[in-house]
Amino acid sequence: MPGEERTEEIMIENNVEQFTSLIPQKADLEAVFSAAEPFQRLMSYYRCAIMEVETKFRVLDVQLALEGENNPIETIKTRLKKPESILAKLQRRNLPLSLESIEQNLFDIAGVRVICSFPEDIYKLADSFIRQDDVTLIERKDYIQTPKPNGYRSLHLIVETPIFLQQEKRMMKVEVQLRTIAMDFWA
Repeated sequence: MPGEERTEEIMIENNVEQFTSLIPQKADLEAVFSAAEPFQRLMSYYRCAIMEVETKFRVLDVQLALEGENNPIETIKTRLKKPESILAKLQRRNLPLSLESIEQNLFDIAGVRVICSFPEDIYKLADSFIRQDDVTLIERKDYIQTPKPNGYRSLHLIVETPIFLQQEKRMMKVEVQLRTIAMDFWA
């Protein structure tokens, strides 16, 4: 039907306008579009890193339960930073708009939030996690011991962990936040 075709055209135009509005005026559109496939590939690597880290925490939870302790993990939430948030962060920091810049400068593209019942569970899990031989601790910020001025409390870890692809192993950075149910509710 003619009306449906026009509606579809308008939707496509709106999507293109939204996408191009995210791109700085001086950017070369051809370069942006040619980077789309490598960007999607990089995002899939970050998704894989999220799965690796989430699995490690689930295994720790099961192991502690088998040893007769309580299951310290209430829930695990994951997220992959949205492209527009990545672009905005690069622009705020005056960083190059490139895949290399994303990997070298943004450590919160992949995020895993582990919600525990008790504060002592947070430290037990964090210590067990970073002792694993394929996890490298890059940065640790303890906002539980030293809360932010606004009262925010959480343990933040930036780690590097491998993902195993068909023909390569690739090291990826993931931000891990550990907090209690009460801390999560407050945040």
